[in-house]
Amino acid sequence: MVKENSVLTESSSIAGLEQVPSVIGADLEVPLVTGQSVPYANLDYAASTPCLTDVHREVERLLPWYSSVHRGAGFTSQVCTRVFEQARGAVRRFVGATPDSEVLFTRNTTDALNLLGRALPPGTTVFRFSTEHHAALLPWAGARVCRMGVPTSATNAVQTLAAELAAAPEGPKLVVITGASNVTGELWPVVELAEVARAHGARTVLDAAQLAAHGPLELADWDVDWVALSGHKLYAPFGAGALVGATDWLDAAEPYLAGGGATARVAEDAGRECVTWSSLPHRHEAGSPNVVGVHAMAVACDTLSDIGWNLITKQEEELATRLRRGLVEIPGVRQLGMWDEEHPRIGVVSFDVADCAGEPADPRLVATALAAEHGVGVRDGAFCAHQAVHSMLERIGGHEHNRALRASIGLGTTTEHIDRLLGALQDLVRNGPRWPYRHFDEGWSPDPDPRPVPDFLPGQLN
Repeated sequence: MVKENSVLTESSSIAGLEQVPSVIGADLEVPLVTGQSVPYANLDYAASTPCLTDVHREVERLLPWYSSVHRGAGFTSQVCTRVFEQARGAVRRFVGATPDSEVLFTRNTTDALNLLGRALPPGTTVFRFSTEHHAALLPWAGARVCRMGVPTSATNAVQTLAAELAAAPEGPKLVVITGASNVTGELWPVVELAEVARAHGARTVLDAAQLAAHGPLELADWDVDWVALSGHKLYAPFGAGALVGATDWLDAAEPYLAGGGATARVAEDAGRECVTWSSLPHRHEAGSPNVVGVHAMAVACDTLSDIGWNLITKQEEELATRLRRGLVEIPGVRQLGMWDEEHPRIGVVSFDVADCAGEPADPRLVATALAAEHGVGVRDGAFCAHQAVHSMLERIGGHEHNRALRASIGLGTTTEHIDRLLGALQDLVRNGPRWPYRHFDEGWSPDPDPRPVPDFLPGQLN
């Protein structure tokens, strides 16, 4: 029996707090093809989150002090170096890692997992399910990969991993664990998978890209070796991510990138460079660090932690329940899922639309019409999890496009956004799009499209 993951348990909250943190763009209005404009209903948080107001304020406060990080004697350089190094502590606390865990700053989750992939000891076997996001599915080209398919339940996932580990050859082992599915929002049994891995002498890495913005992470308590996460999915969209965890494999590996900062000493001997590489964390952080992105991520981590998860998860659960129940009422709309409908989830919902006004529905056209006619932003496609989406579409008899639609919830989501999506879908299913659209290789476009598009080139802002 798989114990329920502790990801969404209660946490401390600030006394008297009545609302979740605000995000930049919450009051943004977007044009419709009809000539009207409406508040934007952003339901694409699983792809990228808007910026927290607190993050925006703190980034603006830092910018006048912006300078080089490390090895600079100037005062602003010293300030930025301090900001950069303090951020490691904020991220370490946020993921619940031990004090001796290393924090390596990267560009995003994909970058972090590729870094770990480059640091695997020779002969490592990587165990991963086919349902992973491509960021966790693909970085293991240099290793022997055990592909474990699509589990039929959370319990089956644990049983499958145990069987594969028991039959694995000798040598280092790494188990890749997803925190929450970016397709369905379903929570994976992180604690149980990590326990099985540890029992067979395997290391673990948690892909927390989707999970980190929806509930507390407890890396040490879950007995996970590494966690990878992205600022752009954590309300800090300034190009920073992190890999946090054990030091031994990382310290023994060649630098992820060769260049300045990763080097302690470079000399020439007999026509070749002799390099002494830096120790951690600088060994894997070559190049000029993204101090603005790192600071933004640290502020987001502190803001979410300080707010407490009670309020955030309660609001999200109410909105997600409203969305899922509403989709059930629309004829021909089928929600995607790997496991039992009652399995715990975050606010990510993918679904298939069978037809619009009696014609087979193209998810790309549905998404385009939702945006153009209703000001609703959702995602269409296979969400960089092609094997997972195709498997789930086959299970429900999905159409030939091998694509789905995804609505995802975050801090700026309101009940009006959910209701507008549901009403728009109901209208599209019954009547089809009300505006003409032109098909091209990459999808659909309103024809004509009278919506003015802001030009952000210097000197041309409207």
